[in-house]
Amino acid sequence: MLQLTGVISDRGSKYAVSGGPVTGRDGVDAFLSALKRDKKFAKATHNTWAILGSDGTPLKGDDGEAGAGLVILRMLEREDLRDHIIVVTRWYGGKHLGGDRFRHVQDCVTAYLRALRG
Repeated sequence: MLQLTGVISDRGSKYAVSGGPVTGRDGVDAFLSALKRDKKFAKATHNTWAILGSDGTPLKGDDGEAGAGLVILRMLEREDLRDHIIVVTRWYGGKHLGGDRFRHVQDCVTAYLRALRG
């Protein structure tokens, strides 16, 4: 599991991004369970995620952050990164971020992809 914490901080909200190879919905569930064993991630406001299966099947979860899973999925499609989950975690800081939250999700995924490539 590759994990980057403290990627973005804006108006009290903090973001992290995690990911790794998984296959299918069972793999997604196992990955999310492992991530949430860390109490910090279990207590996060949102753990949004997406995966593009080897056959092109998309799976995503917004976890209350409407539209965030789709942002991650589109970036996975552009990279043609398959059987690899990316999870963007947000701890809500008390102030609404509006559309900036989508930019922050994109920035987290970009940082993750950069780190993955080495």
